[in-house]
Amino acid sequence: MHLGKAIRMERIMNRNNGRTIVVPLDHGVTVGPIYGIVDLRDTVDQVAEGGANAVLMHKGIPRCSHRAGGKDIGLIIHLSASTSLSPYPNAKTMVGTITDAIKLGADAVSIHVNLGDETEPQMLSDLGALCSEANEWGMPVLAMMYARGPKIKDEYAPEVVAHCARVGVELGADIVKVNYTGDPESFARVVEGCCVPVVIAGGPKLDSDRDLVQMVHDSIQAGGSGLSVGRNIFQHASPAKIVAALNKVVHEDWTVDAAMELL
Repeated sequence: MHLGKAIRMERIMNRNNGRTIVVPLDHGVTVGPIYGIVDLRDTVDQVAEGGANAVLMHKGIPRCSHRAGGKDIGLIIHLSASTSLSPYPNAKTMVGTITDAIKLGADAVSIHVNLGDETEPQMLSDLGALCSEANEWGMPVLAMMYARGPKIKDEYAPEVVAHCARVGVELGADIVKVNYTGDPESFARVVEGCCVPVVIAGGPKLDSDRDLVQMVHDSIQAGGSGLSVGRNIFQHASPAKIVAALNKVVHEDWTVDAAMELL
């Protein structure tokens, strides 16, 4: 691996176990300033205190969230977007560049691809081009890979999720983010089809903390490399506490019951 990329990967992942806790804060473009991402400095402070490895955001947000103090945390700049106001919300378009990320001191970049959408060809082209350019700069790429389109009956189906993950790997991503398939056995097959770290998305707001901790625990047992969870963390009553609990599961292999005692 390119030395620069290896160093940057260590800034967003635990170098001892290759696992990570990423907290995406890029939702403002999609749905606006929802609860949890209004005061970004406070949110970043809390998730950093809880032990998150990195936060993920669009290029205009670091100026609103840089704290100039507190616990250090990695920075991932998200380079594609769409809004819920669009008639084509699944069509992601490029809104940033590798150069933008480098200027901001980012440790990695990310891109969102919706397989099955009518605009899939352009999103695949963007992913391939981004991975090629990022490799030249030694910049890690996290690819958010989902299946959303007219032919998709169940985006959580194991074979669909495995296909999404594999596309990300095939086109050069260094980390792939996918939906959790619902059980360790099927998710293990997703991980087996990848030679890079696989992290799970949080999906819609879950009903309980235990559901989230259990899902993360099971994904780790299946060989996953952690999580990239937004709303279920930044909209939590105490983002620092939920991250601290997840930190124990991801980085210290705690049981669900032990982690829940922290909450």
